[in-house]
This record gives sequence, C-alpha cells and structure tokens, in this order.
Amino acid sequence: MNAILALQKTKKQLHDSGFKLTPQREATVLVLLENEKDHLSAEEIYFLVKRKSPEIGLATVYRTLEILTELHIVNKISFDDGLARYDLRKEGAEHFHHHLLCLECGNIEEIEEDLLVEVERVVESRFHFIVKDHRLTFHGICQSCQAKKEA
Repeated sequence: MNAILALQKTKKQLHDSGFKLTPQREATVLVLLENEKDHLSAEEIYFLVKRKSPEIGLATVYRTLEILTELHIVNKISFDDGLARYDLRKEGAEHFHHHLLCLECGNIEEIEEDLLVEVERVVESRFHFIVKDHRLTFHGICQSCQAKKEA
C-alpha cells in the first residue's frame, strides 16, 4: 500500500476512534511505513522520527505507538531480545502474520499466509473458545546461516 493511502486510512481509523492525525502521529506512521520490514523498537522509531521532526519527544512516540496498537493499526510484538517491537498490520489481514526468527543472526522474516485456520477451528470447537487473533513465531536457523555453516 502506498504511503498516502496508508496515511488516509490511518487518519480515518484515528478519527473514527476520537483521535486526530497530528503531525507527531503522522511522522511516526511514516517511519513505520518506510521501515515496514524492520520490526523496529520504540526507541528505534523515535530516533528515525527525530531525524525528520527534532521537536518530537520519546514520550510522544510511545503514546502514539500505544494508541496505534489499541486501534489495531500496528501490532506490538516481542521476540527473544525482550524489546517490544512494532509492526504495521497488513491491509485486510484477519490475523497477525507469522514470523521466522533466526537464532543465529536474529533476522526476522514474515509469513503472510495464515497457517493456523484449521488449528483455530479445533480450538474453537474442542475448547469452546472464540479465537480473535493469534501470533506465531518459528525459531530456527535461516537459509543464509545454514549455508554459512555448510561452507
């Protein structure tokens, strides 16, 4: 999705929930859009926002990320490093996407395909539990690190 459409969608989501797309929020969303594949921490987002808008403080970025998380515009995720990281929710996604986390180099890859549809059905029928979302991270060794070991 291009940045203009994503910003318009975010503006509408914020407005529908009683918030405005302030310049500070816009700068934060733009950083997330520009670094979509990077799974940035709040501090990393702050440093990138600060380059564009030096007047924005860390607390403002944290508040913006919390609002965006509450509104399901971004997903807050944690990997093995203990840091909360932020990931834009994909357009039309029913669920959070899956991740592959390399234990050697720390690389994180995304899997867009929802692999747990059948598992959700089993959970709902067997445990009488309504699944609203799920998160799945596979921990292993990426192809690049495997190739290095073989060499």
